[in-house]
Amino acid sequence: MRSLFVVAALVLALLGLPTVAPAKPASADEQVLNIGHRGASGLAPEHTFAAYDLALKQGADYIEQDLQQASDGTLVVIHDATLDRTARGPGQNCTGLVSEKTLEQLKTCDVGSWFNERYPELAREEYVGLQIPTLEEVLRRYRHRTNYYIETKNPDNADRMEQRLVALLEEYNLLRSAADRWQVLVQSFSPASLLRLQALEPRLPLIQLFFGSEASQTIQARLDAVAQYAVGIGPSKTDIDAAMVQAAHERCLDIHPYTVNESEEMRDLIDVGIDGMFTNFPARLDEVLGRAAVGGKHAAKRAADAQMDCVSGLTATAAR
Repeated sequence: MRSLFVVAALVLALLGLPTVAPAKPASADEQVLNIGHRGASGLAPEHTFAAYDLALKQGADYIEQDLQQASDGTLVVIHDATLDRTARGPGQNCTGLVSEKTLEQLKTCDVGSWFNERYPELAREEYVGLQIPTLEEVLRRYRHRTNYYIETKNPDNADRMEQRLVALLEEYNLLRSAADRWQVLVQSFSPASLLRLQALEPRLPLIQLFFGSEASQTIQARLDAVAQYAVGIGPSKTDIDAAMVQAAHERCLDIHPYTVNESEEMRDLIDVGIDGMFTNFPARLDEVLGRAAVGGKHAAKRAADAQMDCVSGLTATAAR
């Protein structure tokens, strides 16, 4: 379906017809996805069940999982490639590269205490001793009750990461709901990782991430290629401008910038027409959205339907 966009756009251009796709959200009156960045990580230790539970309580439509792969092949949820910033515990187990540790070693690490140390005003006793969750533990805990926004981290150095991810999604019966209503979105900075995922499971909705060093024009130049395998893009909030939003929407690509924490910048990005955003403070975005906040699985389904309608509309226009 995604490749149909490129064919349709070429046909429209050859016929001299406009290539603008159906309108996408442009104001707080339209739907904007609320994505809990590492959970509610501004108020609880990132990528822990405490942060995920809080994000959902505060109105997040999605919770994000950054995937690293342990030395035994287990997919674990932690942002950094190394343990040093967020892990406390035995040095041989809880420092250095995640990829060099077994799951047994990683489970000895405390990933809550660092938060209490860094943010004493937010410290809570129950954060002490929190463990690094595996992706399977996250899926087992929440199952079909929430939406997942998963990132493959360092995938080019992780043997069969994509195969392991697809197998887990299949085991927990999430592949169909990912395709039909975007219950799972998978993002990566690595186009190669996303293309491997597309080859393994063509129905899986994919998001191409862009580094903050990539300017709007550079990103726009890549959108035709991205539209062949992805349903959206994830640029830095600092790179968003009206031209990028228009270019992405003309290609039926949603835009989910990272990481947006202040109410004023949330409103500015909504006004320029983004479709969702990552935030450490889901309650803050929920308040900005107000009555426009749809919530949870309904929000994801509406976003999926809008993207599919966009592609169908563009294809139908090209066929006339």
